[in-house]
Amino acid sequence: MDYATLIPILCLFSAPAWLALTTRRVYYLARYFQLEGYESPRFWRWYMRTRRERRFTALNLAVLLLISLPALLPVGLFDANRSEVALLFVGFTLFFIVVLWLRLPRDPQVKQPFKRTPRAMRLLITALLLGAALPVYHHAKLMLGGLDGYAHDLLLLVVVSAVSGMLPILLAPLLLPLANALMFPYEESRRRYFMRKARQTLHDSGATVIVITGSYGKTSTKHYLHHILNGRFRAYMTPKSYNTLMGISRVVNDEFARDPNYDYFIAEADAYFVGENASICRLVAPRLGAVMSVGPMHLERLGSMENIVKAQYEVIEALPPDGVGFFNGDDPYVLAMAERGYPQTRVIISQRGVRGARFEALNVQFCPDGTAFTVRDNLTGAVCEMFMPLYGETNVTNALMAIAIAAHLGMSLEEIAPRVATLQPAEHRLVRHQLPDGTVIIDDAYSANPVGTKAALDVLALHTHSKRRIVVSAGMFELGAQSESANRALGAHMAAAATDIILISSPQTPAVRAGALAAGFPPERLREVANLEQAVAYYRSILQAGDTLLMLTDLPDTYAV
Repeated sequence: MDYATLIPILCLFSAPAWLALTTRRVYYLARYFQLEGYESPRFWRWYMRTRRERRFTALNLAVLLLISLPALLPVGLFDANRSEVALLFVGFTLFFIVVLWLRLPRDPQVKQPFKRTPRAMRLLITALLLGAALPVYHHAKLMLGGLDGYAHDLLLLVVVSAVSGMLPILLAPLLLPLANALMFPYEESRRRYFMRKARQTLHDSGATVIVITGSYGKTSTKHYLHHILNGRFRAYMTPKSYNTLMGISRVVNDEFARDPNYDYFIAEADAYFVGENASICRLVAPRLGAVMSVGPMHLERLGSMENIVKAQYEVIEALPPDGVGFFNGDDPYVLAMAERGYPQTRVIISQRGVRGARFEALNVQFCPDGTAFTVRDNLTGAVCEMFMPLYGETNVTNALMAIAIAAHLGMSLEEIAPRVATLQPAEHRLVRHQLPDGTVIIDDAYSANPVGTKAALDVLALHTHSKRRIVVSAGMFELGAQSESANRALGAHMAAAATDIILISSPQTPAVRAGALAAGFPPERLREVANLEQAVAYYRSILQAGDTLLMLTDLPDTYAV
C-alpha cells in the first residue's frame, strides 16, 4: 500500500478518536456548567480559577503547536521525502491523542453528579454538535472529495486533519456558553411556560405560601417548620436546597401538583443577584415571609452587603399589606428590616433580649445530647420549656423562628413542644452520630459561613470527654473581600475547639492555617491534605474509640482544584 492510500486512511481513522476526546471533554465540563446554574460568567470564573483547567489548556496549546509545526516550516524543507514525514506525523498525532486522553482533567471528588435533565441534555447535544462540526466537515470532505487539494501534499493533509480534530478540544470551554446562547430563546420560552404552570398550580391549591430567606439558616428553619406544622396541618416543603426560581417551579410542577391538597407550602429562597428573590416571590405569592440572617454568603456574586440586604428584603416587600413578616432580631441587618415598618404585622424573635421581640428563647442550655431552652411569648405571656436533639446557637434561632410561625398559625406552645423534641437536623447540618464505641461524628459539611462554622466548633468544644476533637475543613468560600479575615478567624476558632486539624487544600486554607497557628495551635497537630479522600484516610489512621470528629465546610465541587 503506497503513501497516497495509507495516509488518508489513517487520517480518517483518527477522526473517531478526536470526536471521542471532544465528547468526553465537553461532558466533563457540562457538569460544572450545570453546577454554576447554566450561567456563562459564573462558569468562566470557575474555569479561570481552576488550576487543572489552566494546565490542560496549556497542554492543548503545546500539542496544537507541535502538530501544526510542519505548516509553519519553510515549504521546501521536506520536498525530498515529504510523504515519509507525513507518515511520521500521523504517528505523532496518534501519540498525542493518547497523551490528551490520559491527561484529560478528572474530578477529584463528585458530590453532585451531572443531572441528565432535558435541558442539560439539549445543551450537551448542541455543544457536541458544534464541537463535531469542523472535524466532521473536514473528514467528510476528504471521503467524498478524495485527495482534491492534497494530491501533491500529504503532509498538509495530516496537519489539517489533526488541527481540525484538535481545535474543538481546545475550544471546549467555549462550546457550552455558545450552545447556551443559541438555545436561549427556546429555553426561555420553556422556562416561562413552566413558571406559569407552577404559579397556577399553587394558586389553585389554595395553600398558604411561606417563604424563608437568609444568608444561612433558611434550610434548617424550613425543615423544622415543616415538621412542627405537620403536627396539626398538612404542610409541604421544597426538598433539599431547591431554592431557585426554576428549582421551585420544577418541584411544584413535578411533585406538589400530584397532591396539592396542602394547607401550607413552605419554600426557601436564595439569591445570587438582586431581583432573584423578587422573581421567586412573584412565582409563589407568599403571605408569610421570614428573614433569618444577613451575612457575606455569595458576596462574590452579589458584590456588597448592601446588595445582600436588598436581596433578602425582597421577600418582605413581596408580602401583601395584610401579610406577616418574621424577623430574626438578633441580626442587626434583619432587625433594621423590621424597623422599616412593613408589613403592618411583624413578628421579631430573639434569644438575646432584643427590645420589641415577641418570641424569646431564654435559659439556653447546651449539652452533648441536645439543647434545652424556654420559649416565652411576650404578647400573650405564655411560657413553655423546650428540648430538642439539635446543637448550636444557630439552631436555637432556627427552631425559635419555626416555633414563632407555627404559633402565629394557631398552634399553642404546649402543642409545639413535642414536635420540637423530635426535630431532626437537615442533611449535613450539625448531624451528630454516636458509634457503639463512643466515637462521635458530627456532620456539618454544609456550614460555609462564619456564624455556622463557629456554632459547629462550639458544639465540638462541648465534647470535653474526648481525647481527640478532630476537625476537617476546606475553609469558607464566596466571601469576597472578607475571605481572608473570615478564614483566619475560622482558624482561630478551630484552635480553641479542636485538638487536631485536617485542612483540605484550597485557596482558603492558607488563611485558616495562619489563623490557627497565630492562636497558638501546635503545628504538629495540623495536617494539610490534597483532597477529601486523603483527609478521610488520615483521620481514620488517628481516630480512636471515644474521639469526636467534626466534618466542617467540605470542599464544594466547583472549588476542588
